[in-house]
Amino acid sequence: MTNIPCVIFAGGKSSRMGEDKSLLPFGGFDTMTQFQLSRLSKIFQTVYISCKDKSKFNFDANFIEDVQNDKIFAPTTGFIAVYEKLHVEKFFTISVDAPFISEKEILKIVEADTITSDATIAKTSFGIQPMCGIYHRSLESEFIEMLKDDNHKLGFLLKSSNTTYVDFEDEKPFLNLNHPHEYKEALSLI
Repeated sequence: MTNIPCVIFAGGKSSRMGEDKSLLPFGGFDTMTQFQLSRLSKIFQTVYISCKDKSKFNFDANFIEDVQNDKIFAPTTGFIAVYEKLHVEKFFTISVDAPFISEKEILKIVEADTITSDATIAKTSFGIQPMCGIYHRSLESEFIEMLKDDNHKLGFLLKSSNTTYVDFEDEKPFLNLNHPHEYKEALSLI
């Protein structure tokens, strides 16, 4: 087990899905969030769930609520809440809607991380995967500035930081379930 804390980001708006994807049933669990929590708890010693309001979940977990920015549904505000809550130098980030990223991919990212990196992020031929990787505390002030500037583009932040990219040939693990047809396809794959 890795001792880097893991944060599952489950506070998005889910506008493309048409309903809150963090609450959709998945893999024998009542919610996709519980599925992610269960499997990631076997890889990480500590797993947190970043969300706007923990009352939408009917299970116990380590929640990090982003209550200060309840009108902005960008990961930027979630990152700031994580930095405020966790007193660690780095944490692993994964989106609730990426259920196929396995221990193999996670450990490759963890092993590639260095103390001089601001972030260590997965990359496929489709591009970078900003919601799958390690973020260091060195980026905290950058996130605060991004929020002040109403700039929520993680790709821009990563390009202007000391980011280590970890290349993956297989894109299948990084499938994000943004649309109903992707969710249905994922149900058939699980």
